[in-house]
Amino acid sequence: MARRRQSITIKHVAADAGVSLQTVSRVINDGPNVRPEMRERVQASIDRLGYVPSLAAQRMSGSRSYLILALNDRERTIAEWEARQGSDWVDQMLFGGMLTAGEHGYRLMFELIDTHADHIERELGAALAAVQPDGVILTPPHSENATLIQLLDRENIPFARIGSREQGAGIALTMDDDGHARLATEYLAGLGHLRIGFISGSPEYSLSHWRVEGWREAMKDAGLPTEDLLAAGDFTYASGEKAARQLLTQDQPPTAIIASSDQMALATLDTARDLGISVPEQLSIVSFDNTPVTNFTRPTLTAIDQPIAKTTSRAVELLIEAGRKGAVPDAPVNVSGRLIERGSTAPPPPAGNG
Repeated sequence: MARRRQSITIKHVAADAGVSLQTVSRVINDGPNVRPEMRERVQASIDRLGYVPSLAAQRMSGSRSYLILALNDRERTIAEWEARQGSDWVDQMLFGGMLTAGEHGYRLMFELIDTHADHIERELGAALAAVQPDGVILTPPHSENATLIQLLDRENIPFARIGSREQGAGIALTMDDDGHARLATEYLAGLGHLRIGFISGSPEYSLSHWRVEGWREAMKDAGLPTEDLLAAGDFTYASGEKAARQLLTQDQPPTAIIASSDQMALATLDTARDLGISVPEQLSIVSFDNTPVTNFTRPTLTAIDQPIAKTTSRAVELLIEAGRKGAVPDAPVNVSGRLIERGSTAPPPPAGNG
């Protein structure tokens, strides 16, 4: 049986370079007070031995943990996992965050916390004590939870708030929700649609209101009506089904609908089919999120591709910079996505805009 190759440790590097463990640690952590020739000498040993720094070695300096903690809402996340309905928010968040953290020698950890729990402060306190992160990423609705924000600010831990424009502690990042709603509306108006409906998301999320605002502004700029064209949803399939039926059974139904989530867009597609309305010949549908399911519907769904991975990646970069230099942006950081055109959109029927 072949012997397992012995792992190269910081001790091997120190012995090879003829320096102390602390010197190697300072080089690994890009610390101060290391002469250029000594830095080159240690780096040469690292390269020669093929040493990959471990978190333990990086932490020897005592100044950083090299861990970023991302928090997601427990109830909603588990409900989506159990339903297995194709939401890939967590996948995209980990994809963007883990790759970027790794590029900088950090690790991204993921934790679920109930945003509505009475003991939320205790949950977060326990997570912080166990992980001792250099930074924390808050996702909606955590990103606007005053208790979490106050606790992180009090602990003096850099944190990013995705989906928040609120002034105050932390780094605010948005995914251009109002701009994307405007983009979707302008796209449909450009196809010739005059009655464009909108299904909003959960009112618990500020981004739901921003999307409605973007739709309203684009409709106003195009000189198009909005009365009776807004229906309330909460991102779920059931709410989308109810909202779509409300819009499509009125006397002057829309010839296009923008749904604030892929699940609500799926519900709109199914409701239209039940009502005998063909897509896209009689009704165009644009979705938000662009989860994998949009590629497998019939027809495939035109969608706003939310830049979840890119936004999380940017949050990691900003947190690392904040930890090293203490610098944070003065204004919310906006990360834009794009509209992906597929089979669910087309010009309206000639009689549809009567």
